[in-house]
Amino acid sequence: MHFRHLLIPVASEADATVTCHALSGHLDDVDRVTAVHVIEKAGGAIDKAPLEKRKDDSADILEAVEDALDDRVRVETDRYYGTDVAETIFEAADDVDADAVAFRARGGSRIARLLAGDVSTRLVTDPAVPVVSLPEPAE
Repeated sequence: MHFRHLLIPVASEADATVTCHALSGHLDDVDRVTAVHVIEKAGGAIDKAPLEKRKDDSADILEAVEDALDDRVRVETDRYYGTDVAETIFEAADDVDADAVAFRARGGSRIARLLAGDVSTRLVTDPAVPVVSLPEPAE
């Protein structure tokens, strides 16, 4: 099965770099990549950092994806806000009409927790779109 439009969630600049590196060998049939950074809201509690700081960080994270992939595939970026990162990622995939969500699981990363968490397991078990785990790129 080939996916024409992939949504890639990215949690940090390092995550963006690793994800793009892992994805780079699988772009032959991909027309478009939408990179999404989710700013997690505390849902009534105090947020982890000031919103403006997190927006600035988000811009840098998404720019890292553009820098890594825009010479190979059409790249779109967006920022989402949500109290549940997994649900927000799938909302984003639906919003942009992505064929699949592709990610690079790394120990301890937000994306690895995405698949390990209770809500995430429920979403991945019966998602609206396929979820693709990108392999470790060959050095």
